[in-house]
Amino acid sequence: MKPVVALVGRPNVGKSTLFNRITKSRQALVDDMPGVTRDRQYADAQWEDKAFTLVDTGGFLSADDDYFASQIKEQLLRAVDQADVLVFIMDGRAGLSPYDRDLADLLRRTEKPVFYLINKVESLHRQEDELGEFYTLGVDRFYKVSAEHGLGVGGFLSDLVALLPDVPVSLESDEPEEDAGGPIRIAIIGRPNVGKSSLANRLFGEKRVVVNDKAGTTRDAIELSVNRKGREFILKDTAGIRRKGKVSDKLEKFSILKALDSMEDCDVALILIDCSEGITDQDITIAGYAEKRGCGAIFLLNKWDLVDKSEKGQQAFIKELRQEARFLAFAPAITISAKTGQRCHRILDEVEKVYKQYCHRVNTGMVNRIIEDAVYRDEPSLHRGRRIKFFYAAQVAVKPPTFVCFVNYPDAVHFSYKRYLVNQLRQMIPLTLTPVKLYFREKTGKIEFSGNTKEFRRIKEKKKKVMTKRDKQRKEQSRKKRQRDQKSKL
Repeated sequence: MKPVVALVGRPNVGKSTLFNRITKSRQALVDDMPGVTRDRQYADAQWEDKAFTLVDTGGFLSADDDYFASQIKEQLLRAVDQADVLVFIMDGRAGLSPYDRDLADLLRRTEKPVFYLINKVESLHRQEDELGEFYTLGVDRFYKVSAEHGLGVGGFLSDLVALLPDVPVSLESDEPEEDAGGPIRIAIIGRPNVGKSSLANRLFGEKRVVVNDKAGTTRDAIELSVNRKGREFILKDTAGIRRKGKVSDKLEKFSILKALDSMEDCDVALILIDCSEGITDQDITIAGYAEKRGCGAIFLLNKWDLVDKSEKGQQAFIKELRQEARFLAFAPAITISAKTGQRCHRILDEVEKVYKQYCHRVNTGMVNRIIEDAVYRDEPSLHRGRRIKFFYAAQVAVKPPTFVCFVNYPDAVHFSYKRYLVNQLRQMIPLTLTPVKLYFREKTGKIEFSGNTKEFRRIKEKKKKVMTKRDKQRKEQSRKKRQRDQKSKL
């Protein structure tokens, strides 16, 4: 296990900025508005060949003068309890605050090593006399840093890793191979206040992220690691995705962008729908985002305990969902209640089934037999009086399963016939729970898998210029030959 280092402090002192600088990422949202961070954010970091886990926490407020103050404080105390080393960050511009004194007293009682940082010190010589009030805390040494510009951060990190046990970076940096036995990445997506954080806590087994009835509680995309039956699942709790026309706040825009990016990295997206409010247009729009990115998908109809079953039963609700989201007909649908835990134990089992097909690979012979049989039973329509011929087919990628058919007229294959071939592949392989991609390429002497790339277009243009030049030279040679022939006749 790598040692854990927790960043603590009151709101708007630069914890997330320092977190991003040390981890060399933009994982944590940063804004001038206080109270941006609400949940614990974990990330791996290294310095001087030593690896450790860094934790970003919400701002400490001893009084309940913020709507989320009590829940943020609970998350902070858990981070302090789990950490091996604590980093207490204060604001060098705003000066010492009563909250700083309260937090300093709390950290002294932990008996853990504490590093005291004064952030936002861009000019050490100019602000040296202005930092005297911080010494009233009774601390021998302060580290004056600027997280935004990196001033003094290197010296602080060198002293920090000197206290940490030796964990070689080479042993921790090896990433698992991308196969069916690796960790399964899951993104929990949906509209605001549909129960994403409640479901993340339910699957994780404890109150890991802040849950509140107020919409927009989650801002960062929080990763949680769950081990179940020897299999690792990486859950990512995301912010609620509202309609574009209703989003005006800059911070909310960044939160939604991070939620959309999480679908790019995930293997399976859990699309949460609030059953008590019914299926909305925004739910279908979010499902469209998952379909466009090609990840596996599972519909979770949450808050099923609040639905009046006499008005609409489970079958009727799922039938309506299938009608509205026909483009995700392959995605399973489960009615759950994240609050009571109803049917939540089935989610990870269903994720494994979807992931198994999502990574499925088929040998080329079987793919060709399926396509050949499908074309034999139902041939494609003629293109300008000529028959469309299928020469060869192969699977070229997984996650999701991707197939390429080489034909004589790729642009002439109708979308309905493409859908027919995809359905044949689903039934025969089978791939009933995962998206399937099918592309058509023209058969040439050289198989070009990369498609119409910039390099391919450049070579094609160069070849065209060379052929044009050769044609001109040949025409000129023919003209001169004719002139010579005419002179010889005379």
